[in-house]
Amino acid sequence: MTHDATLDRAYAVCRAIAKREAKNFYYAFIALPTARKNAICAIYAFMRKADDLADDESLSRDERRRRLESWLADWRGVCHGGDSSDPVFIAVRDATERFAIPLNLLDELVAGTTMDLKASADAVPDTYATFADLYRYCYLVASVVGLVCIRIFGYKDPRAEKLAEETGIAFQLTNILRDVAEDAERKRIYLPLEDLAAHGITAETLLTRKPGSPPSAAERALLTEIAARAEHYYQSAEQLLPLIDRESRPALWVLVSIYHALLVRIRRADYDVFSARASVPLVQKLAILCAGLARMTAARIFG
Repeated sequence: MTHDATLDRAYAVCRAIAKREAKNFYYAFIALPTARKNAICAIYAFMRKADDLADDESLSRDERRRRLESWLADWRGVCHGGDSSDPVFIAVRDATERFAIPLNLLDELVAGTTMDLKASADAVPDTYATFADLYRYCYLVASVVGLVCIRIFGYKDPRAEKLAEETGIAFQLTNILRDVAEDAERKRIYLPLEDLAAHGITAETLLTRKPGSPPSAAERALLTEIAARAEHYYQSAEQLLPLIDRESRPALWVLVSIYHALLVRIRRADYDVFSARASVPLVQKLAILCAGLARMTAARIFG
């Protein structure tokens, strides 16, 4: 198989992973030109593999850490010129070279996935004392993704980097709101303990609450506060849009629109994230995608 054929196959594998797993991201990927779409799918597949290794609860935390370290060592070998048959590694190496993505950003991506594994199995639940602590977690698991993506999207103004960081915070806070109940079942609480205490809520309250029961007034007030924080960071996404390359703006617009729509649905459900998991309906995602594709066409025609 020729180098070009191997690379095409590697990117095809990454696109398939993204299409299968990236429930919100993939709709934005479609609105990108081919080379940028391939690169984004490769980065997503890399991130997905790291997440899957970290989240495999059939294994102990120590074993998950060991497997992640081994996988990362294999990746670093590829970065230093080693051969690999792993299609994700092949595609990501090409994407990092093609779009000048700093390799330390990929290290930070993996560091974010390992944060939940650093405590011993007995040290549960996993918690964050302050919003500053949670911000660091959100930076590693979401903002770093944004910093990688804008390299692929293209930008010249350095202000884009801080705005991409804060856009990632908005996305991750939205995810945290959506997943409060599911995370509590896994002995994870991402809502800062200082915020819980300010509303008279304990970690134990979240861990032992009756499944499916609606939020209390105190819980609603807490979630409203977190949502307002996320809304603040979505303002950075609006400022980021005009700073990236014109042909990439529709993709970012689609992604921001879908994530913000999820936050709006949580708000409209009066922050009841316990009775049902919030999601953006497929028809709404498709409508946003169509609008994004129209923007992409306009960008190509009018430059």
